[in-house]
Amino acid sequence: MIRAVLFDLDETLFDHRGAVAHAAVAWTRALSPGHLPRTGIPALWLDLERRHLPAWHAGECSFAEQRRRRLRDFCHLMRLPLPADLDTAYADFLRHYEAAWTAFPDAAGTLDALTGRGLTLGVLTNGVPVQQEAKLRRIGLMDRLDPVLTPDALGAFKPAPECYLAAAAKLGLHPQEILLVGDDRELDAIGPTRVGMRGVWLDRHETGHPDAGHPDRQGPPRITSLRELPALLG
Repeated sequence: MIRAVLFDLDETLFDHRGAVAHAAVAWTRALSPGHLPRTGIPALWLDLERRHLPAWHAGECSFAEQRRRRLRDFCHLMRLPLPADLDTAYADFLRHYEAAWTAFPDAAGTLDALTGRGLTLGVLTNGVPVQQEAKLRRIGLMDRLDPVLTPDALGAFKPAPECYLAAAAKLGLHPQEILLVGDDRELDAIGPTRVGMRGVWLDRHETGHPDAGHPDRQGPPRITSLRELPALLG
């Protein structure tokens, strides 16, 4: 029996991609006013996130240093002048990013639909607590979700089994009693099943997967909107 539903935050409840699209273009224009914007700016920024975040997760560098590495690569690939102070430059990017914070249209309604079912509704995110909690407050979802679990409190990042087990311990539940919903198929839908949790893949952008529909490969449940979740829970 499911007694708790944990949600990933970025690209699940919070429109991270949209905020990045706004911020990356605005920051590039501010850094180099004569620079011609190109359509691939947001995609490049997101790709650099995927490249550099694992080094922080693995303890190879600090959170601030992985940000500096992203900026160095971004400026190099975009042929932009490298700011003298990368931390100040990233703070400028964050101002543009925060100005565009918003929830996905299906987030609040889905949480409301699950309220009253006797479920604990919380967040399990790989982000840092200060920023992730600030996002939830800004987009109006903080009062619907408790707890907000991050690696700082759990001692491990998704998809390490220790992360999911620590989350279950924080909730005082068995892993089998918890459902995790998120946009990353490995971190949010497959990883938790290795310790007995259930996982649901939120494929917002309908990317599909080679295993989807394959008769010999049973993957995690896939939804394309959070609005499908209440029915999936029954």
